[in-house]
Amino acid sequence: MNVPWAVGQEPQTQSIVQNDDVVRARQQVRGFAQSCGLSLVDQTKFITAASELARNTLVYGGGGEMRAGLVERDGRRGIAAVFEDSGPGIPDIELALTDGWTSGGGLGLGLSGARRLVDEFLLDTEPGRGTAVTIVKWSR
Repeated sequence: MNVPWAVGQEPQTQSIVQNDDVVRARQQVRGFAQSCGLSLVDQTKFITAASELARNTLVYGGGGEMRAGLVERDGRRGIAAVFEDSGPGIPDIELALTDGWTSGGGLGLGLSGARRLVDEFLLDTEPGRGTAVTIVKWSR
């Protein structure tokens, strides 16, 4: 997905290498979600999705980074976040996006739950190459 970053609004990068970075990533997207006019419900959905993906980046990807910022397309504004790691990648994308499936000790709602909470979701992964997940939420 080619992220339509807002003109004059460079995305901000947050390293995700320790637990505190997950909190910082959540705070960063909260600020963007508020500034682009998302409803409180949509803010909560995006923040929750971003928090899940930041945690996945740390736990399953061995750390990485998030780029987040405002986006514009066809006169609409919103927020996007891209989570990237150089971890082991996901061998079976369809299985990983199935509710209830987990490769660890979690509830299996991270990727599939995040996908349901946002307007656009792109998962780019390959075993041995790492994972990139892009999410977008548009203001109404």
